[in-house]
Amino acid sequence: MNDTAFFLGKGGVGKTTLSGAFALSLARAGKKVLIASLDPAHNLGDILDLKLTGQPTAVEPRLDALEVDLAYWVNRYLEESRSQMKANYAYNTTFNLDSFFNIIKYSPGTEEYAVLWAIEDIHCTLGPLYDIVVFDTPPTALSLRFLSLPVISGLWVKELRQLREKILSKRQSVARINPDSPIAASCVDKNEDKVYGQLKIIGQRLGALEHLFSKESFICVIVNPDQLSVDEALRIQEELTRLGIPLGAICINKRGISDMAWEQHPSLATYPQYDFNFTREGISSREALVDVGAQPLATYFLNRKTNA
Repeated sequence: MNDTAFFLGKGGVGKTTLSGAFALSLARAGKKVLIASLDPAHNLGDILDLKLTGQPTAVEPRLDALEVDLAYWVNRYLEESRSQMKANYAYNTTFNLDSFFNIIKYSPGTEEYAVLWAIEDIHCTLGPLYDIVVFDTPPTALSLRFLSLPVISGLWVKELRQLREKILSKRQSVARINPDSPIAASCVDKNEDKVYGQLKIIGQRLGALEHLFSKESFICVIVNPDQLSVDEALRIQEELTRLGIPLGAICINKRGISDMAWEQHPSLATYPQYDFNFTREGISSREALVDVGAQPLATYFLNRKTNA
């Protein structure tokens, strides 16, 4: 089983730079690493000086990278949902699925589910090919929503399964009383019911993702020495705690960008701290990524289970 790391934080704090430097340090330490950008802005290819796609591209002998095409995953999510509904409700010819999904495409939550299923695909399909998968995440709001989806949606799916069981139980009662009724000819056994079966599969997928986030992932939150990014990091910490997702480390990036006095917030200071100085020259090569100095963080990541 591969290890998984997520880099979270406010937009502009340096998630792409530090996740890239971290992945490169791990690869040069001998691990086979995949870094995947979930950020719609897609700056990962810029700092690696490569044209990236939704499929892994070789960066170095032990490092591959990809940028998730969010539009592709939105369309894939909707198409899969459309196919499932057509299969489960083939008898209902009056329901205009195309119009329904044209609306759903722009509805709240669609983008978050698309990101979630993209993570699942990377973890299950590509993950076994690597020792470590590193995710460069989008800004905080979207990241927290996809991290919370397995828990929230899992509760909904559980309730829907229970409701479906009640419906099937009522059907069984009607079928026993009146074997000639139309309901008697429909599915009454949950083990044969397509809708119940689909809800069970979705529940299992959500449960696996909840376990990935809460039990198998290393979460690194990045702050800059300023109040806005610290406030956002505190919101991330609060939400992760509520979801049962442990925070692994805090990266303080861009130290030295200002002479203003700054202290880490006490709630964040309890986690391992890693400082990174501001690079005025910018990142224009992989060697510049190495110079960022992510080796101590990579070493801590590799040794954390041994020291736990």
